Amino acid sequence: MGSGQLVAVFGAYGHTGRFVVAELAARGYVPVPSGRNAQALQELADEHGLEPRVATVEDAVSLDRALAGTAAVINCAGPFATTTGPVIEAALRAKIPYLDVAAELEANLDTFAHYRDRAREAGAVIVPAMAFFGGLGDLLATTAMGDWTAADEAHIAYALSSWRPTAGTRLSGAVSRERRGDVRLRYSGGQWERRTDAPPTLQWTFPEPMGVRDVIGEFTMADVVTVPQHLSIPDVTTYMTIEAVRDVAAPHTPAPIAADEDGRSDQTFLVDAVVRSGGVERRAAASGQDIYAITAPLVAEALERVLTGRTKSAGVASAGEIFDAPDFLHALAPYIALDLHPQGA
Repeated sequence: MGSGQLVAVFGAYGHTGRFVVAELAARGYVPVPSGRNAQALQELADEHGLEPRVATVEDAVSLDRALAGTAAVINCAGPFATTTGPVIEAALRAKIPYLDVAAELEANLDTFAHYRDRAREAGAVIVPAMAFFGGLGDLLATTAMGDWTAADEAHIAYALSSWRPTAGTRLSGAVSRERRGDVRLRYSGGQWERRTDAPPTLQWTFPEPMGVRDVIGEFTMADVVTVPQHLSIPDVTTYMTIEAVRDVAAPHTPAPIAADEDGRSDQTFLVDAVVRSGGVERRAAASGQDIYAITAPLVAEALERVLTGRTKSAGVASAGEIFDAPDFLHALAPYIALDLHPQGA
């Protein structure tokens, strides 16, 4: 456990950041809440008995002060297109690991493209997208691969009972759309395609008792960035239940509402990862409650493994690349239910 180590949490007062702060404290770390909003930081710090450190991405000196004496930094502040670069640079200067919970495709692509060589040369650890979107799907796909060294295709399907987006989700989505323009991204044939047609609507057969559901195909999420970074799979596709797509797209869908004492909403999820090779299929699935809350144990478990040396690589690395994926998933047993059939059983 944390043994009192300081861990900077940039964007700590956001919806997901608050879950991360609570999870770190429960694991014995001392969160150092950081961000630009001094009042929100102070309120959060007072609530948990912590010391806030105001910092902005425009002020490198303030970021250096925020990270001083910490063992690592977790970036929870979107839009990540704006925050990842400056916070990674600060982590490299401080010589500490960097993790984030970014779901933005462009931000994650930038992290791999811009920092892979520098981080490897410095022996630094940078783990992007260590969240519900990105980390969890990557761990499931990696586990489903089992002893395969390559596969023909990977599919990761999301079934959300609802999707009430946070203000951060809406802002990050707006920034992504602005950067992408009137195109959507698809990963096919080992490369990214920029498409202007509408994504297909089809059916996906989820594990029972959920069964067959209508989904939006090619609803490209962060997993499509992370998986091909370390798995030899030329076609990676993600899917989202159609009701959830309607929720997140609607301008008046309300934000999540706490339904239990831990602050989790009553939203439920099921993530179904399937890999196929030569007509053989392998599968791994996970289910749980609240996509924002589950990000906290995901990134906290990753942090713990990085700080205790339970990693398989350095540099910029996806979850399934740097960690023992099946072991990691089993460590999340208090938070998710697993259905693992890596041998296609």
